[in-house]
Amino acid sequence: MNKQDTIILSGIQPSGKLHIGNYFGAIRQHIAMQEQGDAYYFIANYHSLTSLKNGEALKQFTFEVALDYLALGLDPEKATFFAQSDVPQVTELAWILGSLTPVSLMEKGVSYKDKVAAGLHPNIGLFTYPILQAADILIYHSNIVPVGEDQKQNIEICRDLASKFNHTFGGDFLVEPEEFIVKSVATVPGTDGQKMSKSYDNTLPIFDEAKSRKKKVMSILTDSTPLEEPKDPDSDNVFALISLFADETQKEEIAAKYRAGGYGYGHAKKELLSLMNDYFHEATERRVKLQENPSIVYDVLREGGKHARIQAEKVMQPIREVTGIHRSFNI
Repeated sequence: MNKQDTIILSGIQPSGKLHIGNYFGAIRQHIAMQEQGDAYYFIANYHSLTSLKNGEALKQFTFEVALDYLALGLDPEKATFFAQSDVPQVTELAWILGSLTPVSLMEKGVSYKDKVAAGLHPNIGLFTYPILQAADILIYHSNIVPVGEDQKQNIEICRDLASKFNHTFGGDFLVEPEEFIVKSVATVPGTDGQKMSKSYDNTLPIFDEAKSRKKKVMSILTDSTPLEEPKDPDSDNVFALISLFADETQKEEIAAKYRAGGYGYGHAKKELLSLMNDYFHEATERRVKLQENPSIVYDVLREGGKHARIQAEKVMQPIREVTGIHRSFNI
């Protein structure tokens, strides 16, 4: 399969400020993969409704995700970038897929069960989340889907639904995609040592005010080993974060300081802060310019949505025909 034949699809929820866990776990791969195929990246605002119940906040978060992606290097000339809600064929296909989906398949969802076990009050949107996600993927005949390890089951469900639809209606109407999981990216620790997540309020936002970033970095949880004693860099949250930003030479030098003693966690946090500031410096400058010209951001989403709708409609037309769904107007 060559670059022209490869359709890459991924999305991200606009549920708050994007953090470095989002960047190293997904965004960096998205930016790199726009060079490797026909990439579709969307802001999953419908998905956010399962947890976010503030319309103004959702609008603002959606804009800020677009702003962040463009600042970080997404090129609208190389990738189709759009809001999920700008492609109505997605929810149309989701209903059709849902009509074929056994309830037992949704009940097996690990992500759903984990959220319920964590005390989240479930809703139908959360329960059927994998069906809408499958529609997001299948509506463009996507081949490759970059996701985190925790989303692997949902891609398996997506393939199952594509296969079930094709078998039920006797044709190759939907393409079964493959997941793309970056094995080399370990779980990014938050300021408390748990996985970085907005749910835990332990994030380091990509684009944070200088004072706020410094405060959060200096609050990262460490052990109580005294300044003068040697420390193990491999068991330290600060060093794990440093490793994301530093090159091999820098990592070796800092690790040696840990092991030698006389190097405190305060020193390490200052190194991390400097590395973060340098790493995101150019992107921060681009973001400021874009923020001053919001029409550029909205134009990108508008054009991306238009292109995505055209592609989605090509997939939906034969699906409507084979399922017997009649529509007397065109989108």
